[in-house]
Amino acid sequence: MARKKQLIIPIFIPFGGCPHRCVFCNQEDITGSSALPAEKDVLETVEKYLSTWRGGGRTEIAFYGGSFTGLERGVQEGYLQIAYGFVRSGRVWGVRISTRPDYISPETIGFLKRCGVKTVELGVQSFSDEVLRASARGHSSKDTVEAVEILKNAGLRVGMQLMPGLPGDTEGSIVETAKKTVELRPDFVRIYPTLVIRDTPLYRMYLEKRYIPWELEDMVRVCNIIYGIFVEAGIAVARVGLRPSEALQRSVAAGPYHPSFRQLLPAASCGPVVPPIPR
Repeated sequence: MARKKQLIIPIFIPFGGCPHRCVFCNQEDITGSSALPAEKDVLETVEKYLSTWRGGGRTEIAFYGGSFTGLERGVQEGYLQIAYGFVRSGRVWGVRISTRPDYISPETIGFLKRCGVKTVELGVQSFSDEVLRASARGHSSKDTVEAVEILKNAGLRVGMQLMPGLPGDTEGSIVETAKKTVELRPDFVRIYPTLVIRDTPLYRMYLEKRYIPWELEDMVRVCNIIYGIFVEAGIAVARVGLRPSEALQRSVAAGPYHPSFRQLLPAASCGPVVPPIPR
């Protein structure tokens, strides 16, 4: 039986809810957005996607590009009220958000569930506390473990975003991050090899020769290893590499960029490993 396509309707909230900028981040260039969307823009975006959707599979409204649970509660409520309206009408299956591990709490989860959120993606990046400190993440690996436990206990689907190649990363720390990710049994992972984006602290580190980007060949090798780890563990890999765009290509100063990074991995040659359609 052919697998029905899923539709993820992306709503970008660049830097929304973020307490500071991590060394690698420039959401304005990555997403092509520079400000939080107005509520009417969210409504119009969802309607536009749904008006042309013919896939027949599950649909989710996804808030990406920031730390959703770090937004002011009134802003969260405004966005979720619109999104939940589509859920109640049956036109959308659920809502997903992206946020930081240290912005998850039982009280927060209760609020999200009441508003139709069914999937939470965590910006984990690494399980090496040394790498997290060097990247100015502002949270620890312990925060990630606790956040995943809270989400799973609440019955929410969990995605984990990893960024191999951050300052201080080694092949060993990247592989160890993959193994610790498997221990937490997320529903899916995303793998985003670290790129040097202009107008970021990492870009300045690169210019000052305090950060050496990974070569494409080396990053492909280590990503192939961790991809294999996830496949063997039955963990779905939703994406490998940032989605290509003209804005992204203009903003990449250095690093292992490839518009079809996943296709470079021998471990992915047997076909895509993607999250199953939620029931």
